[in-house]
Amino acid sequence: MAPLGLVMVGFLAFSLPPYLTGDPSLSRVPQPEGFGLHYPLLVAHVLFASVAMVAAFFQVWPWFRRRHPVWHRRAGRVYVFAGVLPAGLTGLVIGARSPFGVFLVVSDVLLALLWLAFTVAGWLAARARRYAGHRRWMLRSTVLTYSIITNRVWGVILFITLTPLQDTVFHGNPDLLAWTVSGLSGWLGWTVPLLVVEWYLEREVARRGRRTAPAI
Repeated sequence: MAPLGLVMVGFLAFSLPPYLTGDPSLSRVPQPEGFGLHYPLLVAHVLFASVAMVAAFFQVWPWFRRRHPVWHRRAGRVYVFAGVLPAGLTGLVIGARSPFGVFLVVSDVLLALLWLAFTVAGWLAARARRYAGHRRWMLRSTVLTYSIITNRVWGVILFITLTPLQDTVFHGNPDLLAWTVSGLSGWLGWTVPLLVVEWYLEREVARRGRRTAPAI
């Protein structure tokens, strides 16, 4: 948990301050023309998503979950109702109006819908006391919560890799390069971690199946 905590704190320390000033000129996402609500919705999304990231850390921390089950449940409510739900809904709107092209719009909208769906499914499973299903859905939700970090990592890798091709492949157009980097990092940022967690969950099921299989 220590590496995850350090990465999360470092990411929030770098990403959050510009959106606490109320100054749209400091936004790292350009505002689309004709959509005046973009910046306030973006600030709300960033703030609620930050709450979700902090709450998710305590949700997936095994020691905290075992030693403080009451606080685990409380952190879960914060994660769902003060984190993912408002962050996902605002992300759905601003994602649909992304200034970086249709390729990224489809990724952002699908990510927001899956984030909301996984979180609601996990909350409903907990309410029904289906804790194994709750854990699986919440792991999927959590990996999407932190996917913004892997998005940024892919963005740096792609920018370094593709910038030398700007004058050839991208015909000297910096906007086309930016759209390509944003679109690819947007998709890779959440699909790769989600595939990894699905592999991990299926591997768990297979291991349990081998343990419970009768000896021949």
